[in-house]
Amino acid sequence: MTTPDIIIIGAGASGLMCAIEAGNRGRSVLILDHAKKAGQKILMSGGGRCNFTNLSVSAANYISRNPHFSKSALSRFTQWDFLAKIEQHKIPFHERDHGQLFCDNSAKEILTMLLSECDRANVKLMLNTEVTGVAREEGKDFIVTTPRGEFKSPSLVVATGGLSIPGVGATPFGYKIAEQFGIKVWPPCPGLVPFTLQPRDKERLATLSGISVDAVVTCCRHSFRENLLFTHRGLSGPVILQISSHWQPGETITIDLLPGTDLVSLLKKAQQEHPKQQVKSMLVTLLPKRLVAAIVEKELGEAQLNSVSHARFNALGASLKQWEVKPGGTEGYRTAEVTVGGVDCDAVSSKTMEARKVPGLYFIGEVLDVTGWLGGYNLQWAWSSGWVAGQFA
Repeated sequence: MTTPDIIIIGAGASGLMCAIEAGNRGRSVLILDHAKKAGQKILMSGGGRCNFTNLSVSAANYISRNPHFSKSALSRFTQWDFLAKIEQHKIPFHERDHGQLFCDNSAKEILTMLLSECDRANVKLMLNTEVTGVAREEGKDFIVTTPRGEFKSPSLVVATGGLSIPGVGATPFGYKIAEQFGIKVWPPCPGLVPFTLQPRDKERLATLSGISVDAVVTCCRHSFRENLLFTHRGLSGPVILQISSHWQPGETITIDLLPGTDLVSLLKKAQQEHPKQQVKSMLVTLLPKRLVAAIVEKELGEAQLNSVSHARFNALGASLKQWEVKPGGTEGYRTAEVTVGGVDCDAVSSKTMEARKVPGLYFIGEVLDVTGWLGGYNLQWAWSSGWVAGQFA
């Protein structure tokens, strides 16, 4: 039976980072993963360019039932620490909106960097190796069972990720390990995911597929401003992905299609200056023509400005700046970028990532109940939590 100092289940971002740090401490490390390739989500990130972190990172950029949990790890291994690695390996990168950092060339460069550091740290990586069971000798080592034999270690790190993107092998295995050892798991659900629409709205908005507008979307006292994209299935774009992590089935979202614009004042001004102009002609100077046609009732859109009361202007302003939509649901884990929920952070030490009541058992990355915003935050959590566990496991 192979007996490394540490077994890590999962060869994703957090698992690789943990392995590097533990290996650099002189620990013998074995990573097990059922996938054929390591870091598949890293390769998919940012459309293949890997949105590897963000210039501005704080606990406020994360959703968790323990909102303070992420602070320690994020402060001990920061975005600047990961950037130092990127620069050390001479990987060219650039900044996009909202401080998001991407590789100039390919996400493969990030994965190559991590795997080369694993090699230098003498980490053993076994891919195509499914873990079929985890047990623990009374107060002693963990025994990990696979079709390729059993492995034994005093430290076990669970870096299995969440349920998002099952096409690259996402499974609930990490949650099952937690529950096996009496650790609570908050019910998982898809995050950073497009919305589908109710049948009536889907039919009404079917002509809008491909249109993108700047919008503010609000739900449950949370608001984001970014692009909203209409699709043939429903609503997507960065602003929808952001708000989806806060949304619960049955809730309504409120959309401001003209953020920062006092539409009623503009309508009144246009009424004075161009009284015979049609309402829709004025609106298409602000919004795409197809969008105006779909949302504004035909009779009002074709009316001349001088025939419309200010009360109707107010109602029109509300319909475009406080447009309420009740999504039919989400597109689910198939397209979700992350999983909301997971292993209860109250059961895990924020200083070490070790389970409080199970010495030697660690949880890192997406398997925990820590979900970042869109924009590099989830990978930064993987780097930070993996780095922390690598100092102690």
